[in-house]
Amino acid sequence: MIGSIMDGMTPIVDIQLPWPPRELSPNARLHWAMVYRAKAKYRDHCWALTRDQNPPAVPPSIPLQLDLTFVPPDRRSYDSDNLLARMKAGIDGMADALMIDDKRFRKSSSSVSADSVGGFVQVRIYPFSQGDSDGKKDL
Repeated sequence: MIGSIMDGMTPIVDIQLPWPPRELSPNARLHWAMVYRAKAKYRDHCWALTRDQNPPAVPPSIPLQLDLTFVPPDRRSYDSDNLLARMKAGIDGMADALMIDDKRFRKSSSSVSADSVGGFVQVRIYPFSQGDSDGKKDL
């Protein structure tokens, strides 16, 4: 299993989502209609895959921490900020499938796995505790 910054804690949700398509990159510079279609398709795909993995119910009303580990499809170097932007539609689809408001994510962290190849994003959701952060997003 891919390592996490939260090693030692048990996540509420631990799922795999597909690698975000290049059309969702802020650097892609595509026509808005192409980007719109790519976002809708990726969001729907992530929604369906989240449902298929039967994640447990997320307790209502508790703040959450989102941990993303990007496992690239190849050995190229990827910019983690760009990857996080590419995941926005996927995170929205996952949150819809889990029936949670993505505003509950108080802290987010992301990393790119340098020692693995696979072409997916490992998503873990943990309960957020005040001691974890000063309230800022850790991106």
